[in-house]
Amino acid sequence: MRRLLSLFALLFYFSVNIFAQNAYEITVKLEGYDNDSIQIANYLMDKQYLRDTAVLDKKTGTYTFTGDEPLAEGMYLIVLPPDNKFFQLLINKDEQKFSLTTDPAKPAETMKIKGSKDNELFYDYLAFLGKQRPLSETYRAELEEAKTDKQKEQAQKKLEILNESVEKKQTDIIKNHPQTLTAAVIKANRSTPMPDIVGEDDTDTQFKKWQWTRLHYFDNIDLADPRLLRMPFLYQRVDNFVEKMTVQHPDSISQSLFRILDDMQPAEDNFKYYLVHYLNKYAASKVVGFDEIYVNLVERYYKTGKASWTEEEQLKKILDNAETLTPLLIGKIAPNIAMEKRDGTKISLHEVDSPYTVLIFWDPECGHCKKAMPALLEFYDKYNSKGVEIMAVCTRFMKEVESCWDFIEEKEIGVWLNVVDPYHRSKYKLIYDIRSTPQIYILDDKKEIISKKIGSEQLGEVMDQIILREQEMMNEEKP
Repeated sequence: MRRLLSLFALLFYFSVNIFAQNAYEITVKLEGYDNDSIQIANYLMDKQYLRDTAVLDKKTGTYTFTGDEPLAEGMYLIVLPPDNKFFQLLINKDEQKFSLTTDPAKPAETMKIKGSKDNELFYDYLAFLGKQRPLSETYRAELEEAKTDKQKEQAQKKLEILNESVEKKQTDIIKNHPQTLTAAVIKANRSTPMPDIVGEDDTDTQFKKWQWTRLHYFDNIDLADPRLLRMPFLYQRVDNFVEKMTVQHPDSISQSLFRILDDMQPAEDNFKYYLVHYLNKYAASKVVGFDEIYVNLVERYYKTGKASWTEEEQLKKILDNAETLTPLLIGKIAPNIAMEKRDGTKISLHEVDSPYTVLIFWDPECGHCKKAMPALLEFYDKYNSKGVEIMAVCTRFMKEVESCWDFIEEKEIGVWLNVVDPYHRSKYKLIYDIRSTPQIYILDDKKEIISKKIGSEQLGEVMDQIILREQEMMNEEKP
């Protein structure tokens, strides 16, 4: 029995020690650097986050990062106080215990690594590029200074041979080490050669090239690779695709985001971080009409249960917010609201008979509203004859409604349709999501929302564009 207990105790001792081992252990020795501590940080989308600090062991002259939980895969930074200069490391799941020695002033040339084949490969590649760079600069200088066609041809040939050697190095790494982070980094930064594309004219050619580039933009990036979440280039590439390679219209941006997020879904963290990022971005966007992108993201991912990490209370807020915004999107028929004039006459928004209606919600105590009224009056004087009517809703209730009429008389703005809803029977504040004033909507003759949430000083410019577009459409329809 005693022997059995001893054996159990021995097994327990070994199991405790196994679980107590560090999940990662990175030892760093820096030539010519003896600060008390250094830090390790990781990329995450467009930011960098400090992860751990290592203190100098004066006996060995080394810094060691250790932790009980493995580091998430990706690209990390060794940050050197006090100037916060840094060099990069690759962390993969199978190589989290290794050591390195380098001169931090020139890490690519001096890096020596033990225990991480991926980082050896990475720094071998960086050293190779470092040797090619001065040659490239020399050959480019020769090309610029060439005075004869033969000299230009020779310099160009040297550059081509140099580029071929770099491409071969990249191809060899991708082929021979396909699962490494080094290969993923190299591959992601290569472009797919574009075939010869010829359109009917120059404009058509450029358009077709742009379409081809969009189609093949992510050929070399696996958006479902969880390691890329902590790489600096993924966010740059995604952001460039959304901001530069996509027509800045809600429908187009939404389709681009769907393409990216759908491809990311197998990697839960990639999908989560990017969905939350873009949801918050377009929830806070000041660009007119971009709230539609927010609604589209909610409809496709949150309403269908794909954002499974979202807490129930937060999910309800997101869904309710999208439900409120949906009927207020550009292109929707503005919700009808029943109001009344000063004499108690009833009138609804949809009863306003005018080619264009400017719907404004305002408050007599609102500083922005007070500043907006002179510009609104000037706008009305100019555009009323062009078919524009204003329906101004004062947002006061009960006895405070009288302050609306006092303000109207004082500012002499009784020229347009001024209305109130003293008992909030129409629930317009909820329907139109009035959280601040002034809020302005421009509607057409069918009360379809053309534009919204713009400043009174912008009304004239926006109205000119609307009228011009209407005239152009009418001209196109003429036989």
